[in-house]
Amino acid sequence: MKILAVDLGGTHATCALVEGRRILARETIALPGSPLLATSLETIAASLDRVQAQNPANAIGFGFCGLVDSRSTRIASTNGKYTDAVDLDLSHWAVQRFGLPLRLENDARLALLGERFAGAAQGETDVVMFTLGTGIGGVAMIGGQLLRGKHDQAGVLGGHIPVNFAGRRCTCGAIGCAESEASGWSLPLIATEWPDYASSQLASRRLDFEKLFACATAGDSVSREIVDHCLRVWGAAAVAAIHSFDPELLVYGGGVMKSSDLILPFLQEYVDANAWTPWGKVRVRAAQLGNDAALFGVVPLFDQELPLVR
Repeated sequence: MKILAVDLGGTHATCALVEGRRILARETIALPGSPLLATSLETIAASLDRVQAQNPANAIGFGFCGLVDSRSTRIASTNGKYTDAVDLDLSHWAVQRFGLPLRLENDARLALLGERFAGAAQGETDVVMFTLGTGIGGVAMIGGQLLRGKHDQAGVLGGHIPVNFAGRRCTCGAIGCAESEASGWSLPLIATEWPDYASSQLASRRLDFEKLFACATAGDSVSREIVDHCLRVWGAAAVAAIHSFDPELLVYGGGVMKSSDLILPFLQEYVDANAWTPWGKVRVRAAQLGNDAALFGVVPLFDQELPLVR
């Protein structure tokens, strides 16, 4: 079965043709600078036409960066992204534009499906995956099934686990979420408020995690303190996820994992020391598929017992 995969981000989308564990064709496209998803659909459609030009597809798998009701193939909430998305019928669009059935899933869930199908979680049934990047994504699988919940948000709000009740306001509206305390978008806020920031190596740089870890490795004390802060935030979120979902494996992906040699040993030690798991130890592992995880996730998505809307 050949499946067209769409992995939709805030400013770019990756479109691919996937068959089993092979990506037959792919391209990443910039999207129009619009808050409306409808504005981007024809750009996405044109890309899908190109990637299936030599190999016609049988279906479309669509990963969306928000809350998704995969059973009804509708977008439930966007948290400010693509404000028209909840009113769009993507199944109708797929039939009208391509004559193909479509399945829709949250992008983090799709990434975990991909890692279980072809990456770091192969053979596992009980897994939590975190994606550390601009935000913090989370997703849970129990007994081989993605956790969804009545309102489609079970397991996917890993970045919004509260870790500091006196912390900063998050984009979701809550106080002290893991994302507001240690993510790409909040890192500049954290750093500029840190004692002695103005005299640190960070003060003269456009700050992201790559620069933060580089400065810490070079010996900058403020950078080391902020790295330690972020590691402890991610560790607290990991323990909360373990106590909530009872996984045997934690998988970590995202751009921050360029520093996995520092992050993973800390998280494994933190989990071993702080998670209450009398049955044994939760393993911590790096994701293997990178930006391809959600693309591979469309394959098992079509194996799930969900209505296939035409």
